[in-house]
Amino acid sequence: MPGPLVLDKFLPYRLSITTNLVSDVIAGAYRSLFGLSIPEWRLVAVLAERSQATQLELGAATRMDKVTVSRASAALTSRALVERTANKDDRRSHRLSLTKSGRALYGQVAPKAIELEERLLAGFSPKEVENLQAMLMRLESAAHRMAE
Repeated sequence: MPGPLVLDKFLPYRLSITTNLVSDVIAGAYRSLFGLSIPEWRLVAVLAERSQATQLELGAATRMDKVTVSRASAALTSRALVERTANKDDRRSHRLSLTKSGRALYGQVAPKAIELEERLLAGFSPKEVENLQAMLMRLESAAHRMAE
């Protein structure tokens, strides 16, 4: 029988606390430098990689709920960073893509994102970073299996 639950040693809690703290630090940088929220940045990054996507596809790619994706896409559209076009495959949805301004913004934000990641991981060896990435992927796979 497992021992008592100790919250500070409970992995889901530790992951949540760490994720929230890292996101808060990153969000502050994105907000002050580029006027972007974390959900907005995630959509910009996914659209930069895919060139276009529906809101449903963006939700699946970012693991964000429909309301968060909708608000972020509306904010990006109002800033002319994202454009909506008709989805010929499904008339109920639209395809979103970055505008020229959106691609330019991504070109500014992406190097800053890499710099912030490097600063976060500065205390780790390359092998530790590789192991961390592998362990996170294994945890993600286990969670997907549990969700099925």
